[in-house]
Amino acid sequence: MIKIQNTTIDDFNFICHLFEEAILYQKNKGFSVWNGYDIAVLKADLEKKLQYKVIEGDTILCVFSICFQDSIIWREKEKEDAIYLHRIVVNPLYRGQKQFEKILLWAKEFANSKNLRYIRMDTWGENQSILDYYMSYGFKFVESYTTPSTLNLPIQHRNLYLALLEYSI
Repeated sequence: MIKIQNTTIDDFNFICHLFEEAILYQKNKGFSVWNGYDIAVLKADLEKKLQYKVIEGDTILCVFSICFQDSIIWREKEKEDAIYLHRIVVNPLYRGQKQFEKILLWAKEFANSKNLRYIRMDTWGENQSILDYYMSYGFKFVESYTTPSTLNLPIQHRNLYLALLEYSI
């Protein structure tokens, strides 16, 4: 039985491990690589109950974070009418098993319950395979954007060339 629920402090070391594994995977595959990950942001997401885990039994299949405003990246498109998916990291043992499909189903229900119009996310702008993957779930390409190098963004989101994607509810 698959469940999606908030992460807990007991999950934190494993979440950090998943981020380290994701960075290693990106490097080994020759993809763009996160420039580390911001532990303070991950802890804040956990404390604010904005970080979730997809679990089966006691096993974490993947983690992700949400927010309700992303004006640095979405700029003038930000109208507080969306849920934003961020920092999706899949447990390497469960890669290739459509974990994102579970997240999207949850996000649709969540967005509907909050009367939000969109699910938005960003991803690597030069990785066509990941763009195709997300677009196969109904996301539309909005634009390419290079993020500023600002302390208001987590380390892994600074000065990145991104593709902005949107799913209409």
